[in-house]
Amino acid sequence: MRSRQIHVEGYLVTFLIELARRASQLPIFFASLALFTLMVMTFCDVVMRSLFNTPIEAATELTRILMALIVFAVLPVISCRNEHIAVDLLDPFVPSKWQALRDGLIALATGIMLVWPAVRVMTLAERARSYGDVTEYLSIPQFYIGWAIAIATMVTSVLLVIRGLILLAKPSLLER
Repeated sequence: MRSRQIHVEGYLVTFLIELARRASQLPIFFASLALFTLMVMTFCDVVMRSLFNTPIEAATELTRILMALIVFAVLPVISCRNEHIAVDLLDPFVPSKWQALRDGLIALATGIMLVWPAVRVMTLAERARSYGDVTEYLSIPQFYIGWAIAIATMVTSVLLVIRGLILLAKPSLLER
């Protein structure tokens, strides 16, 4: 009976990890869509500026918003997959048997530290909402962008804590 329970739990964990991997495609899709929109808008802005001397007034505003959405949409995915830029100056000095422990502790610490910026950005977004702050040309409420950044940062925080716990408990679950 115990063996069957462990087998079912293993399938459940594997299923949840696979579900998370598939769910990670959604923010990548939105970031790709935002990047494509940014490219089309920049192209149109350059053409209109060069040929007709009429640039898109809100191009700078939209560029800032789209860049923020691109960066923070993929932040949880990149962090959870451990695909971020890393400096490996100390890797030669860490024995290979301790690398999972090191990576787990770093992921946990980073996840815990990201709570503060997420809370701070949410506080600033709520302040912008209460003041009624909007963007200059399109009058887009600024708190929407703040909420998106705060939510993405909090999701990143939670995923890094989960990744750290998995690395400490059973690193083989993250291999693929």
